[in-house]
Amino acid sequence: MIESIEHIDRDLFLYFNGIHSPTMDTVMWYISSTILWIPLFMFFLYYTYKKYSWKGVLVLVLGAALCILFADQISVRLFKNVFQRFRPTHNTEIGDLVHTVFKPNGEEYRGGRYGFVSSHAANFGALATYFFFLFRSYSKWWILLFVWAALIGYSRIYLGVHYPADVVCGGILGFAIGFGIHHLRKRFVPLKPLSS
Repeated sequence: MIESIEHIDRDLFLYFNGIHSPTMDTVMWYISSTILWIPLFMFFLYYTYKKYSWKGVLVLVLGAALCILFADQISVRLFKNVFQRFRPTHNTEIGDLVHTVFKPNGEEYRGGRYGFVSSHAANFGALATYFFFLFRSYSKWWILLFVWAALIGYSRIYLGVHYPADVVCGGILGFAIGFGIHHLRKRFVPLKPLSS
């Protein structure tokens, strides 16, 4: 059963990783990097300030920090270090078939040794979930936060450093963490919107 799932996961990886172009190599590299998303986080801070004032900004920043802390540590310590599943780039059986990209400094990007679960997927899944529950009452468009997280997850497959299962399971972990932190925030630090 597990071997069948791994076989399907590997085939899916090779399919999605095999769809590439020089332009998309650059696009996916930056989608996967943190620096591209700084303007979006700045927007969240501004939006939160307008809706909740400085108390809301503090709640947003602390909640986001907790999301990243828990998602990053749990994904590494309880998953990567326990399951020790090699990334596609470090898997000797398919390593020659993996499409990789090069960093701006010319170095090939291969990621660390182990990949289950994706820390990127866990981190951004947790942030998307936390932000969604914080803002969802204002607009249905906040559901696009999950599209944002999914795009980042896909970029990890494209770059050759994660299997689809790494990303999906990382996303589920992130959702659980973001959901849990949201409920803790809601219970202990309720936020009241500023009057319009």
